[in-house]
Amino acid sequence: LAKHPEIKALMKPDYNLIWVVVLMVLAQLTAFYLVKDLDWKWVVFWAYVFGSCISHSMTLAIHEISHNSAFGNSKAMWNRWFGIFANLPLGLPYSISFKRYHMDHHRYLGGDGIDVDIPTNFEGWFFCTRFRKFIWIVLQPFFYAIRPLCINPKPITRLEIINLLAQLAFDVAIYYLWGVKSIFYMLAGSVLGLGLHPISGHFIAEHYMFLKGHETYSYYGPLNLLTFNVGYHNEHHDFPNIPGKSLPLVKKIAAEYYDNLPQYNSWIKVLYDFVMDDTISPYSRMKRQLKGEVKQD
Repeated sequence: LAKHPEIKALMKPDYNLIWVVVLMVLAQLTAFYLVKDLDWKWVVFWAYVFGSCISHSMTLAIHEISHNSAFGNSKAMWNRWFGIFANLPLGLPYSISFKRYHMDHHRYLGGDGIDVDIPTNFEGWFFCTRFRKFIWIVLQPFFYAIRPLCINPKPITRLEIINLLAQLAFDVAIYYLWGVKSIFYMLAGSVLGLGLHPISGHFIAEHYMFLKGHETYSYYGPLNLLTFNVGYHNEHHDFPNIPGKSLPLVKKIAAEYYDNLPQYNSWIKVLYDFVMDDTISPYSRMKRQLKGEVKQD
Protein backbone atom coordinates (compact mmCIF):
# COMPACT_ATOMS: atom_id res chain seq x y z
CA LEU A 1 0.00 0.00 0.00
CA ALA A 2 2.90 2.37 0.66
CA LYS A 3 4.08 1.87 -2.91
CA HIS A 4 0.61 1.61 -4.49
CA PRO A 5 -1.84 3.68 -2.43
CA GLU A 6 -4.27 3.63 -5.37
CA ILE A 7 -5.22 0.09 -4.29
CA LYS A 8 -7.19 1.68 -1.43
CA ALA A 9 -9.72 2.92 -4.01
CA LEU A 10 -10.66 -0.73 -4.68
CA MET A 11 -11.75 -1.29 -1.05
CA LYS A 12 -15.46 -0.77 -1.67
CA PRO A 13 -18.55 -2.98 -2.13
CA ASP A 14 -19.36 -4.67 -5.42
CA TYR A 15 -23.05 -3.90 -5.83
CA ASN A 16 -23.19 -5.96 -9.03
CA LEU A 17 -22.73 -8.99 -6.79
CA ILE A 18 -26.28 -8.47 -5.50
CA TRP A 19 -27.84 -8.81 -8.96
CA VAL A 20 -25.62 -11.72 -9.94
CA VAL A 21 -26.67 -13.65 -6.84
CA VAL A 22 -30.36 -12.89 -7.42
CA LEU A 23 -30.07 -14.14 -11.01
CA MET A 24 -28.30 -17.30 -9.85
CA VAL A 25 -31.06 -18.03 -7.33
CA LEU A 26 -33.68 -17.49 -10.03
CA ALA A 27 -31.76 -19.76 -12.41
CA GLN A 28 -31.75 -22.57 -9.85
CA LEU A 29 -35.46 -22.07 -9.09
CA THR A 30 -36.13 -22.41 -12.81
CA ALA A 31 -34.01 -25.57 -12.91
CA PHE A 32 -35.89 -27.03 -9.91
CA TYR A 33 -39.10 -26.61 -11.89
CA LEU A 34 -37.72 -27.98 -15.16
CA VAL A 35 -36.28 -31.20 -13.67
CA LYS A 36 -39.39 -32.21 -11.72
CA ASP A 37 -40.76 -34.42 -14.51
CA LEU A 38 -37.52 -35.65 -16.09
CA ASP A 39 -36.28 -39.25 -16.00
CA TRP A 40 -33.88 -39.86 -13.14
CA LYS A 41 -30.91 -40.25 -15.47
CA TRP A 42 -31.48 -36.74 -16.78
CA VAL A 43 -31.95 -35.35 -13.28
CA VAL A 44 -28.52 -36.74 -12.37
CA PHE A 45 -27.04 -35.49 -15.66
CA TRP A 46 -28.26 -31.92 -15.21
CA ALA A 47 -27.36 -31.94 -11.50
CA TYR A 48 -23.72 -32.52 -12.46
CA VAL A 49 -23.51 -30.55 -15.71
CA PHE A 50 -25.45 -27.45 -14.64
CA GLY A 51 -26.55 -27.60 -11.02
CA SER A 52 -23.08 -28.38 -9.68
CA CYS A 53 -21.57 -25.35 -11.42
CA ILE A 54 -24.24 -22.98 -10.10
CA SER A 55 -24.03 -24.48 -6.60
CA HIS A 56 -20.25 -24.22 -6.36
CA SER A 57 -20.33 -20.74 -7.82
CA MET A 58 -22.93 -19.80 -5.21
CA THR A 59 -20.68 -21.01 -2.38
CA LEU A 60 -18.07 -18.59 -3.67
CA ALA A 61 -20.67 -15.83 -3.86
CA ILE A 62 -21.34 -16.59 -0.18
CA HIS A 63 -17.58 -16.34 0.35
CA GLU A 64 -17.71 -12.85 -1.15
CA ILE A 65 -20.71 -11.95 1.01
CA SER A 66 -18.88 -13.19 4.12
CA HIS A 67 -16.35 -10.41 3.46
CA ASN A 68 -19.23 -7.90 3.30
CA SER A 69 -18.60 -7.36 -0.42
CA ALA A 70 -22.30 -7.05 -1.32
CA PHE A 71 -23.34 -4.13 0.90
CA GLY A 72 -20.11 -3.02 2.55
CA ASN A 73 -18.82 -3.15 6.12
CA SER A 74 -21.19 -0.40 7.26
CA LYS A 75 -24.14 -2.71 6.56
CA ALA A 76 -22.74 -5.95 7.93
CA MET A 77 -26.15 -7.39 8.87
CA TRP A 78 -27.46 -6.79 5.37
CA ASN A 79 -24.68 -9.05 4.17
CA ARG A 80 -25.64 -11.74 6.73
CA TRP A 81 -29.30 -11.75 5.60
CA PHE A 82 -28.25 -11.74 1.96
CA GLY A 83 -25.96 -14.69 2.64
CA ILE A 84 -28.91 -16.63 4.05
CA PHE A 85 -30.84 -15.82 0.87
CA ALA A 86 -27.93 -16.92 -1.36
CA ASN A 87 -27.73 -20.15 0.65
CA LEU A 88 -31.29 -21.25 -0.24
CA PRO A 89 -30.66 -23.09 -3.57
CA LEU A 90 -27.82 -25.11 -1.99
CA GLY A 91 -30.24 -27.11 0.17
CA LEU A 92 -28.10 -27.21 3.32
CA PRO A 93 -27.61 -24.24 5.70
CA TYR A 94 -24.05 -23.05 6.03
CA SER A 95 -23.71 -19.36 5.15
CA ILE A 96 -23.57 -17.98 8.70
CA SER A 97 -21.30 -20.73 10.02
CA PHE A 98 -18.99 -20.36 7.04
CA LYS A 99 -18.56 -16.66 7.77
CA ARG A 100 -17.54 -17.33 11.37
CA TYR A 101 -14.96 -19.96 10.48
CA HIS A 102 -13.68 -18.19 7.38
CA MET A 103 -12.73 -15.08 9.34
CA ASP A 104 -10.60 -17.35 11.55
CA HIS A 105 -8.95 -18.72 8.40
CA HIS A 106 -7.87 -15.22 7.41
CA ARG A 107 -6.76 -14.10 10.87
CA TYR A 108 -4.96 -17.33 11.79
CA LEU A 109 -4.01 -19.01 8.51
CA GLY A 110 -2.79 -22.50 9.33
CA GLY A 111 -3.48 -22.03 13.04
CA ASP A 112 -3.57 -25.44 14.69
CA GLY A 113 -7.00 -26.02 16.26
CA ILE A 114 -8.39 -22.77 14.84
CA ASP A 115 -8.19 -22.86 11.02
CA VAL A 116 -10.63 -25.61 10.03
CA ASP A 117 -9.39 -25.44 6.43
CA ILE A 118 -6.52 -27.62 7.71
CA PRO A 119 -7.33 -31.36 7.34
CA THR A 120 -7.53 -33.46 10.49
CA ASN A 121 -4.75 -35.86 11.45
CA PHE A 122 -7.03 -38.74 10.42
CA GLU A 123 -7.40 -37.31 6.91
CA GLY A 124 -3.66 -36.95 6.54
CA TRP A 125 -2.99 -40.43 7.91
CA PHE A 126 -5.67 -42.37 6.02
CA PHE A 127 -5.90 -40.61 2.65
CA CYS A 128 -2.28 -41.21 1.70
CA THR A 129 -2.48 -43.48 -1.39
CA ARG A 130 -3.55 -42.45 -4.88
CA PHE A 131 -6.89 -44.25 -4.65
CA ARG A 132 -7.62 -42.91 -1.18
CA LYS A 133 -6.71 -39.35 -2.20
CA PHE A 134 -9.15 -39.69 -5.10
CA ILE A 135 -11.88 -40.76 -2.65
CA TRP A 136 -10.93 -37.84 -0.39
CA ILE A 137 -11.55 -35.42 -3.26
CA VAL A 138 -14.95 -37.03 -3.95
CA LEU A 139 -15.89 -36.69 -0.27
CA GLN A 140 -14.56 -33.16 0.23
CA PRO A 141 -17.98 -31.59 0.98
CA PHE A 142 -18.51 -34.05 3.83
CA PHE A 143 -15.10 -33.33 5.35
CA TYR A 144 -15.63 -29.58 5.12
CA ALA A 145 -18.97 -30.03 6.92
CA ILE A 146 -17.69 -32.36 9.66
CA ARG A 147 -14.20 -30.93 10.21
CA PRO A 148 -15.25 -27.80 12.18
CA LEU A 149 -17.09 -30.02 14.68
CA CYS A 150 -13.90 -32.02 15.23
CA ILE A 151 -11.29 -29.26 15.23
CA ASN A 152 -12.98 -26.14 16.57
CA PRO A 153 -16.65 -26.52 17.60
CA LYS A 154 -18.36 -23.22 18.41
CA PRO A 155 -21.58 -22.37 20.26
CA ILE A 156 -24.58 -22.06 17.94
CA THR A 157 -25.70 -18.47 17.40
CA ARG A 158 -29.14 -16.98 16.77
CA LEU A 159 -28.26 -16.25 13.15
CA GLU A 160 -27.24 -19.86 12.57
CA ILE A 161 -30.64 -21.00 13.89
CA ILE A 162 -32.35 -18.54 11.54
CA ASN A 163 -30.19 -19.83 8.67
CA LEU A 164 -31.29 -23.39 9.52
CA LEU A 165 -34.99 -22.56 9.83
CA ALA A 166 -35.02 -20.53 6.61
CA GLN A 167 -33.32 -23.38 4.76
CA LEU A 168 -35.72 -26.01 6.12
CA ALA A 169 -38.71 -23.87 5.14
CA PHE A 170 -37.31 -23.42 1.63
CA ASP A 171 -36.56 -27.14 1.19
CA VAL A 172 -40.05 -28.12 2.38
CA ALA A 173 -41.59 -25.59 -0.03
CA ILE A 174 -39.59 -26.99 -2.97
CA TYR A 175 -40.61 -30.56 -2.07
CA TYR A 176 -44.26 -29.54 -1.69
CA LEU A 177 -44.33 -27.64 -4.99
CA TRP A 178 -42.22 -29.83 -7.27
CA GLY A 179 -41.41 -33.10 -5.53
CA VAL A 180 -38.45 -35.30 -4.72
CA LYS A 181 -36.61 -34.92 -8.05
CA SER A 182 -36.19 -31.18 -7.51
CA ILE A 183 -34.88 -31.81 -3.99
CA PHE A 184 -32.48 -34.47 -5.28
CA TYR A 185 -31.26 -32.14 -8.04
CA MET A 186 -30.61 -29.40 -5.47
CA LEU A 187 -28.71 -31.57 -2.98
CA ALA A 188 -26.88 -33.64 -5.61
CA GLY A 189 -25.72 -30.48 -7.37
CA SER A 190 -24.22 -29.17 -4.14
CA VAL A 191 -22.47 -32.44 -3.25
CA LEU A 192 -21.20 -33.11 -6.77
CA GLY A 193 -20.13 -29.52 -7.33
CA LEU A 194 -18.00 -29.47 -4.18
CA GLY A 195 -16.51 -32.94 -4.77
CA LEU A 196 -15.07 -34.39 -7.97
CA HIS A 197 -15.51 -31.31 -10.13
CA PRO A 198 -13.10 -29.04 -12.04
CA ILE A 199 -14.01 -26.03 -9.90
CA SER A 200 -13.13 -27.99 -6.74
CA GLY A 201 -9.50 -27.76 -7.75
CA HIS A 202 -9.43 -24.42 -5.94
CA PHE A 203 -9.74 -26.18 -2.55
CA ILE A 204 -6.34 -27.79 -3.12
CA ALA A 205 -4.76 -25.08 -5.27
CA GLU A 206 -5.12 -22.37 -2.63
CA HIS A 207 -2.91 -23.60 0.22
CA TYR A 208 -1.43 -27.06 -0.41
CA MET A 209 2.35 -26.84 -0.62
CA PHE A 210 3.29 -28.34 -3.95
CA LEU A 211 6.46 -26.27 -3.58
CA LYS A 212 8.16 -26.09 -0.21
CA GLY A 213 8.05 -22.63 1.29
CA HIS A 214 5.00 -21.49 -0.70
CA GLU A 215 1.73 -22.00 1.18
CA THR A 216 -0.65 -19.81 -0.86
CA TYR A 217 -1.00 -19.93 -4.64
CA SER A 218 -3.03 -18.04 -7.21
CA TYR A 219 -4.80 -19.46 -10.26
CA TYR A 220 -5.25 -17.27 -13.33
CA GLY A 221 -7.33 -19.54 -15.57
CA PRO A 222 -10.80 -19.10 -17.11
CA LEU A 223 -12.76 -20.70 -14.24
CA ASN A 224 -12.30 -17.45 -12.34
CA LEU A 225 -15.24 -16.24 -14.42
CA LEU A 226 -17.49 -18.70 -12.53
CA THR A 227 -15.90 -18.27 -9.11
CA PHE A 228 -15.77 -14.52 -8.44
CA ASN A 229 -12.00 -14.56 -9.01
CA VAL A 230 -11.29 -16.73 -5.97
CA GLY A 231 -8.29 -17.98 -7.96
CA TYR A 232 -6.56 -14.67 -7.23
CA HIS A 233 -5.79 -16.08 -3.84
CA ASN A 234 -2.55 -14.37 -2.87
CA GLU A 235 -4.23 -11.12 -3.79
CA HIS A 236 -7.31 -12.07 -1.75
CA HIS A 237 -5.34 -12.87 1.39
CA ASP A 238 -3.38 -9.64 1.05
CA PHE A 239 -6.58 -7.61 0.61
CA PRO A 240 -9.61 -9.58 1.90
CA ASN A 241 -11.69 -6.38 1.93
CA ILE A 242 -11.40 -5.98 -1.86
CA PRO A 243 -14.19 -7.75 -3.80
CA GLY A 244 -13.21 -10.52 -6.19
CA LYS A 245 -14.21 -8.37 -9.16
CA SER A 246 -11.30 -6.02 -8.43
CA LEU A 247 -8.58 -8.56 -7.60
CA PRO A 248 -7.26 -8.65 -11.20
CA LEU A 249 -6.68 -4.91 -10.85
CA VAL A 250 -4.68 -5.52 -7.68
CA LYS A 251 -2.47 -7.94 -9.61
CA LYS A 252 -2.11 -5.46 -12.47
CA ILE A 253 -1.29 -2.50 -10.22
CA ALA A 254 1.20 -4.42 -8.05
CA ALA A 255 2.47 -6.83 -10.70
CA GLU A 256 5.98 -6.87 -9.27
CA TYR A 257 4.64 -8.55 -6.12
CA TYR A 258 2.59 -11.28 -7.84
CA ASP A 259 3.87 -12.09 -11.33
CA ASN A 260 6.90 -14.05 -10.13
CA LEU A 261 5.10 -16.13 -7.50
CA PRO A 262 4.30 -19.81 -8.25
CA GLN A 263 0.88 -19.95 -9.89
CA TYR A 264 -1.60 -22.29 -11.60
CA ASN A 265 -3.43 -22.15 -14.90
CA SER A 266 -5.50 -25.35 -14.53
CA TRP A 267 -7.49 -26.56 -11.54
CA ILE A 268 -8.04 -29.90 -13.28
CA LYS A 269 -4.27 -30.41 -13.39
CA VAL A 270 -4.08 -29.50 -9.70
CA LEU A 271 -6.53 -32.31 -8.90
CA TYR A 272 -4.60 -34.74 -11.11
CA ASP A 273 -1.24 -33.82 -9.63
CA PHE A 274 -2.59 -34.07 -6.09
CA VAL A 275 -3.76 -37.65 -6.69
CA MET A 276 -0.73 -38.81 -8.69
CA ASP A 277 2.09 -37.09 -6.78
CA ASP A 278 3.06 -39.44 -3.95
CA THR A 279 4.78 -36.61 -2.07
CA ILE A 280 1.52 -34.64 -1.72
CA SER A 281 -1.32 -35.54 0.66
CA PRO A 282 -3.78 -33.82 3.02
CA TYR A 283 -0.74 -33.40 5.29
CA SER A 284 0.81 -30.98 2.75
CA ARG A 285 -0.28 -27.87 4.61
CA MET A 286 1.52 -25.34 6.75
CA LYS A 287 0.37 -25.68 10.37
CA ARG A 288 1.25 -23.16 13.08
CA GLN A 289 1.12 -23.26 16.85
CA LEU A 290 -0.50 -19.95 17.73
CA LYS A 291 0.90 -17.81 20.52
CA GLY A 292 -0.72 -15.03 22.45
CA GLU A 293 -4.40 -14.09 22.56
CA VAL A 294 -6.66 -15.65 19.94
CA LYS A 295 -9.89 -13.77 19.09
CA GLN A 296 -12.35 -15.86 17.14
CA ASP A 297 -15.49 -14.77 15.33
